[in-house]
Amino acid sequence: MRRTTTLRTGLSALLLLGTWAAAGTLPASAADTPAHSAGAPASPELLSAMQRDLGLSRDAAAARLAAEKTATAVERKARRAAGSAYGGSWFDARTGKLTVAVTRAARADAIRATGAAVHLVRYNARHLDAARKSIDALPAPTGVGSWHVDPKANKVVVNIVAAHRDDNDVRAFLARARQAGPVTVRQTPAAPRTFAAGTVGGDPYYTGNVRCSIGFSVHGGFVTAGHCGSPSGAVYGWDRSYIGNFQGSSFPGNDYAWVNVGSGWWTVPVVLGWGTIPDRLVRGSAEAPVGASVCRSGSTTHWHCGTVLAKNETVNYSQGAVHQMTKTNVCAEPGDSGGSFISGDQAQGVTSGGWGNCGSGGETWHQPVNEILNRYGLTLHTA
Repeated sequence: MRRTTTLRTGLSALLLLGTWAAAGTLPASAADTPAHSAGAPASPELLSAMQRDLGLSRDAAAARLAAEKTATAVERKARRAAGSAYGGSWFDARTGKLTVAVTRAARADAIRATGAAVHLVRYNARHLDAARKSIDALPAPTGVGSWHVDPKANKVVVNIVAAHRDDNDVRAFLARARQAGPVTVRQTPAAPRTFAAGTVGGDPYYTGNVRCSIGFSVHGGFVTAGHCGSPSGAVYGWDRSYIGNFQGSSFPGNDYAWVNVGSGWWTVPVVLGWGTIPDRLVRGSAEAPVGASVCRSGSTTHWHCGTVLAKNETVNYSQGAVHQMTKTNVCAEPGDSGGSFISGDQAQGVTSGGWGNCGSGGETWHQPVNEILNRYGLTLHTA
């Protein structure tokens, strides 16, 4: 499927390939931006995409979006109410509410007063994050896929590739990881990989022999994945005309970059819907909680939706580990790298990598957009 006429008149230059919208122009940080702006309800096409990818009825999809909007707004208040006892939080699709893990029952009433449910746990978020950081310092073999703090389990989850679960180096890594703090082990069917691709005509942008996807417009350029190009590398659009150059890029360790825009191209606060849904306006970058629905737009597989599974996960690619990633069960394929992850009308991040495909399913990680904005001092272009 080729890009729309609208994109070919110039919007393609900076159309993000995911879909998010809602919350006014944001500076580099999105500290206390409301989750969604008041206004238009979800489009029929967005509801249809959620029905397809999340197995929901149309009414259930609409109700879930409304509940997630509330949960995103509640999360900051509930975290403040929990104080140092905060152990993490997640959106519970069954109840339609945010659940907050807390180590002290004395904080429960204050948390419930914000509209969140309460789950008592042993370890607070600071303790768990310290354990995760200790594991980050360990050299990880290829049989270890990733690791993250799971607030519901109240442990650090280490994901190992099933075929390598008995490898000596994997066992040695797990033994050292358990010394860092509370750890549980889960298996994943495949190792993570990035989603860059070789050159294919008619797609969003090229650098060298790599095709990737535009992420989100910022004032002066756009953000995308770091593994797609190196600083000063030239970037060309879907029509092979020159757009600009990578002004900053980091991979591994991080997976983010930004490209300046000129030569007749300009930025717009839009994410491409690829005909599945109407192209979406981007209104902010308020971060959705674990358990919330999220959608992705990319130049290979176009528009797909799923759920946020984990945050602050360290992903062990063959090129090296990347930190502070968000894991989802949205599918992706080569060429989707750098594209947009969006929740409602709020930008979430740029596609990094994962495992699987959009035929059989899989998992995909994104680098949170607010981290990229803060790192380079950029301002998200919003409607």
